[in-house]
Amino acid sequence: MNNKLKKIIIATGGTGGHVFPAYSLAKHFHDNKINVQIITDKRGLKYLQDYSDIKVIKIASATIFKKNIFKLLFSSFIILYSILRSFIFLYASRPNLVFGMGGYSSFPVCIASKILRIPFIIYENNLHIGKANRFLLPYAKKVFVSYKELGGVAEKHQEKICEIGNIIRKEILNFNVHPDFNQSERKLKILILGGSQAAKIFGEQIPKIVEKCVASKIPIKIFQQCLPSQNKFLENTYKNLKIDFEIFNFSKNILHYFSKTDIAITRSGSSMLAELFNSNIPFISVPLPTSADNHQLKNAVYYEKNRYSYLVEEKDLNEKLFQLINQINDNRSILLEIMNRQRQFSDKLVYENIDFQINQWINEKY
Repeated sequence: MNNKLKKIIIATGGTGGHVFPAYSLAKHFHDNKINVQIITDKRGLKYLQDYSDIKVIKIASATIFKKNIFKLLFSSFIILYSILRSFIFLYASRPNLVFGMGGYSSFPVCIASKILRIPFIIYENNLHIGKANRFLLPYAKKVFVSYKELGGVAEKHQEKICEIGNIIRKEILNFNVHPDFNQSERKLKILILGGSQAAKIFGEQIPKIVEKCVASKIPIKIFQQCLPSQNKFLENTYKNLKIDFEIFNFSKNILHYFSKTDIAITRSGSSMLAELFNSNIPFISVPLPTSADNHQLKNAVYYEKNRYSYLVEEKDLNEKLFQLINQINDNRSILLEIMNRQRQFSDKLVYENIDFQINQWINEKY
């Protein structure tokens, strides 16, 4: 990394899909002896409070996309306050560069950065640019993207786009599974993930599908992430069905479960799909139907179109998911075929790509 880069601020939204790439990027800079800090809201803070190596600053955040006029006015006040607070913080700390990782709590930091003429780069890991990043696009120096197929970017801003890959944890980039699909009597091990916020509907609907699997004598073992309030219900249900299972709530040690599974059922947030994909875990995407700009569906369609995964929409969950599990159980070589296609692609060069783009920008600037 260029020695002219002394200090970086990373501003991120509060969901796991924003926070974990932000922390992974911060850890990369920290390991390269760069002073780095993360700014997020109270939602993001709960994911970062156990990490002591990176300083985290909390900032108030709100979205302007409110239909209620009173909520819109209140949100506007919060945003103006956050821009002012970000301005004061950035003026005092004077970073060389700001990263906006998406999410509405990254917006005030990047706007303050623009006012202070501190260059900023935005990162987009979905297949359709998010609302905050779309507003920031005209002012950003560069737009780092996970996929060149990114939608929602006007032609006049295309020259800012740099495809770098998915920013995910280095331990995941170096993780490999070694499955054995030759033993037909072996249980099909299914990992059920709801993302950083868990998926309430998975805890309600998937037990019904598991019951169908048991009735059809499909040998399965379930690893299911759920909300804490669903623990007891799922434990009792699976005990009554007499299947092997493990219930867990949100876990940072997701590789513990990756190493045990044959296939995952997951929401379609970009970070989770990238982690499964780079770990060569076949998966079934169930997009969140209320995601902004329907970005989860667009993510899921991309992976299915390239035959890296399956796609089942939430409205079809009860009807199609059992059929798909039954199909996979009858021919488990399907999973091996998916894994072989996944292995042809990797994000292992993502951090090298980031360093190259930043060094190139610094050389142009100086």
